[in-house]
Amino acid sequence: MEKSVLCRLNAAAEKYSTKTAFKDPENSLTFGEFNGLTKSIGTYLAGITQPGDPVVVMSGRHVFTPACFLGAVRAGCFYAPMDGDMPVTRLNQILSVIKSDIMLVDKAHLEIAQSLNFDGKMVVMEDIMSTPADEELLKSREEGIVCTSPLYVIFTSGSTGVPKGVITSHQSLMTYIDSVGKVLSIDDTDVLGNQSPLDYIAAIRDIYLPITFGAQTFIIPKNEFAVPTQLFDTLNNEKITALCWSVAGVELPAKLGAFDVSKPEYLKKLCFSGSVMPCKYLKIWQENLPDVLYVNQYGPTEATASCTYYVVNEKVDDDTVLPIGKPYDNYRVFLLNEDNTPTEQGKTGEICVTGPILALGYYGNAEYTEKSFIQNPLNNNYRELIYKTGDLGSFDSDGLLQFHGRKDRQIKHLGHRIELGEIEETAKKIDGVTDCCSLYNKPKEHLYLFYTGEATSKDIVLYFRKNMPAFMVPRKLVNLDKLPTLPNGKLDMQTLKTYFK
Repeated sequence: MEKSVLCRLNAAAEKYSTKTAFKDPENSLTFGEFNGLTKSIGTYLAGITQPGDPVVVMSGRHVFTPACFLGAVRAGCFYAPMDGDMPVTRLNQILSVIKSDIMLVDKAHLEIAQSLNFDGKMVVMEDIMSTPADEELLKSREEGIVCTSPLYVIFTSGSTGVPKGVITSHQSLMTYIDSVGKVLSIDDTDVLGNQSPLDYIAAIRDIYLPITFGAQTFIIPKNEFAVPTQLFDTLNNEKITALCWSVAGVELPAKLGAFDVSKPEYLKKLCFSGSVMPCKYLKIWQENLPDVLYVNQYGPTEATASCTYYVVNEKVDDDTVLPIGKPYDNYRVFLLNEDNTPTEQGKTGEICVTGPILALGYYGNAEYTEKSFIQNPLNNNYRELIYKTGDLGSFDSDGLLQFHGRKDRQIKHLGHRIELGEIEETAKKIDGVTDCCSLYNKPKEHLYLFYTGEATSKDIVLYFRKNMPAFMVPRKLVNLDKLPTLPNGKLDMQTLKTYFK
């Protein structure tokens, strides 16, 4: 394996110089153009950074955003993407963790960037795209990168109310991309349709599969996912062959009847992840596109996006529950009991993962890193770190992993991992909220907030919309005189669940 993703980009630019790498409705970049752009951005950044520095990138859904990411890497740095559509409070929380001296921003997000608590140097993307490349400087920066150097930091929800920055290395990313590319048989004839926000973990497939295999990615406008018939038209107009989408993204067109109007004629491969797939919607895809390869993926950000997969060869029914399958190449997945002993075959235990795909840890948070990435309790002979996912699973008689939900108060909602504790910490900051508890109604995908105090539902919703991402705004608000408790003083979660509707 190469020592960095830049080796792959260099090779792709040489082999596919005039072939389109990234495209959006307004612009497209060939591999040669994309590579040149990363060198221009990298040259500028190398002049104002030290190797190994974090570079915050706040840019939109367009072809120049991946070039900003890789430009930071060209400078020997790593990137921390931020979604400018998030509330300012959330963006400031991320900045307080990453503590970067450099922010790379496009003109469309400059006003938002200038409103943030950022004291470093703000670099406008459009102003540096024509910087002459300094090949010697870039070469020296690239030579300083090793396979375990950080590549990016992706932020996830944190139970204390502060986002956690998961650091992923070049090696981990390349291992995952090689593995998922093998399962999906990605090659240079494929055109991927990007659904995920570019700051989100799922977008790494749409960025790095082209760089590795010579494929192309089309960045689909966000608004088209609200109009599935228009979405399908785009998939056909761009001759898209492969989709790596969230379950919510796959579910919506089927739910809204898009197949009654048209269907993606060129699609050959569809993988989905982020939450449990409701098979009544997958069934609609299968009935309309029976020859497509369908792959169910599972895995946390701490294990580089996904660690297991299941190829759906059977025809599903409404009540089918898909396995999450078997480990990708170079991943090892096993189960542990509460007492850290091995889980018996067929029994339920906590899903644990190890291998070269583990994250480097949480940025600026050594304490939480040591708590989360631990020595394998089954190995006393040498250092072997594992990540305990907090998810429960069991292996069936065929050796396939079945998913049985969370063991703690972390949930998956609309493809995003959320700590319910962060919902509660946010609510406690609202005037008029004296106590609260957040729960998740999984069948209906409703995020609940139970609270005491004089605050109105409107007060709470407006505060959340101003301070938190949209997917973290509680859907159901229940005001109680007192939160129910058990004899031991702990909250009575079961009584609260009787309010689920």
